[in-house]
This record gives sequence, C-alpha cells and structure tokens, in this order.
Amino acid sequence: MVEFVGLIKVNVVKGTHLAVRDVMTSDPYVILSLGHQSVKTRVIKNNLNPVWNESLMLSIPENIPPLKVLVYDKDTFSTDDFMGEAEIDIQPLVLAAIAYEKSSSNEPMQFEKFVASKN
Repeated sequence: MVEFVGLIKVNVVKGTHLAVRDVMTSDPYVILSLGHQSVKTRVIKNNLNPVWNESLMLSIPENIPPLKVLVYDKDTFSTDDFMGEAEIDIQPLVLAAIAYEKSSSNEPMQFEKFVASKN
C-alpha cells in the first residue's frame, strides 16, 4: 500500500506559442502525473495560446517522484498528438513544507515554483 505525505495543488495557467498539430491550430490539454496518479485539464479547442486557469490536486507519495507535465493535442479520430513535456523536482518544496509544519511558526506559508518552456 502506498503511503502519502500530503497533497499538492498545481495551478495550470496557460500555454503560449504552442506547436501546430492539426490544420493551422491545435486543441491542447495538459496531463499532470505524480507517481501512479494523473489528472488533466480540459481541452481548449483551436488555440495555440490556451488559458486554462485550472487548479489540479494530486496526493504526494512517500518516495516523492518528480511531477511530470505533459501537453497533448486532442484528436477525434486518431491518437492524440504529443506536444511537449516538463519534469519538476518537487522534493525540495515538500521537504520544506514538512519542516515548516514541524516548526513553531504561526505564519502562513505558500510555496510557488514557476516553469516556463520554449517548446
């Protein structure tokens, strides 16, 4: 049985200048994967600069794998086209949050990590 150390909320904001995978455009969506779990955003039709503004939650397993971000183009009659990916090491953030939780501070804490890709 997999033990979890907490939850992570990931805000998927937008994509810019995405690749064309259909005729003149794409229908992009994002999949977040952490260990054996995955969640996805909605598909934004006909848009190379999609704005999702979606918050997605994943449980953090005890062995803290990297967070994988995959972008695909939705296709109706064929396999979805791969558009790009990123891998984020969240272990330092999780360990800092665990240390903060064990501290005596009453101040609220928020960790943020922004990822931008040229692909």
